[in-house]
Amino acid sequence: MGKTETDDWLDRVYRAKNGEDLRKLYDSWAETYDADLLHVGYVHAPVITGLVSRHVPSREAAILDAGVGTGAIGNILSILGYNNLTGIDMSAGMLEKARARGCYADLRQGVLGEALPFPDGAFDAILSTGTFTNGHAPASAFRELTRILEPGGVLLFTVGTVIWEEEGFHHMLDGLVRAGQLAVVETTPIYRPLPFSLTEGDFTTRAHVYRRLG
Repeated sequence: MGKTETDDWLDRVYRAKNGEDLRKLYDSWAETYDADLLHVGYVHAPVITGLVSRHVPSREAAILDAGVGTGAIGNILSILGYNNLTGIDMSAGMLEKARARGCYADLRQGVLGEALPFPDGAFDAILSTGTFTNGHAPASAFRELTRILEPGGVLLFTVGTVIWEEEGFHHMLDGLVRAGQLAVVETTPIYRPLPFSLTEGDFTTRAHVYRRLG
């Protein structure tokens, strides 16, 4: 697989008509997903794992990987000593790949934007990379993510710079800040997560860190 094949997959998932189509596409893509993203220089993994190391000092912290995919992020975090990882994803095919890595204590099928199968305050940290992008998880998902985050815990995630404004993410997060539920900790400079992609190379994003108050 090379850049052209990766771009074809990216085009297909961004054009998915609904959640069921998106789930099926990721099931089909799971086998080559990691290698395909390497072809286009996937930057999210080093960014988000660096932020976890900065803002989650305890290696025993309960961490949810929301939109776990093949578990590549958890694999890196486990190498860094984090040993209490949970993951959710809509795709059974992706979860199978994540499970094979052996670094997650719990993996479940779930959809961001719907009710999640965890109690209030279940996690010390929640991360989500590449999930809040075109045609994927909605801004409304942050209500549930905030609910299941322990007060004092951190929420680390990426959002495309265009949809941050156009699809309500800025409005949703500002609302949670105004309500006293979250506080902004850090926002990275703009970066290109797929710099070698022939079709998505100019797509830009930021990573954000918020802390749960209360």
